[in-house]
Amino acid sequence: MLNTLYLLTLQLPIGTRNPDDNSPLDLTNIFDVLVYIILPVLLIIFYILYRKKKRNNN
Repeated sequence: MLNTLYLLTLQLPIGTRNPDDNSPLDLTNIFDVLVYIILPVLLIIFYILYRKKKRNNN
């Protein structure tokens, strides 16, 4: 019974991407650079500036 349940949890639905199908990050593609490097850095910087501004107002 447990073997059957275990095998059912390992199945992927048809039409979904398998985690093994992912390709590595391509740094020559400008979209990948923007989304995975520049935007997170900008979000962190804006968060720090927001916290400083909020702290100075109090």
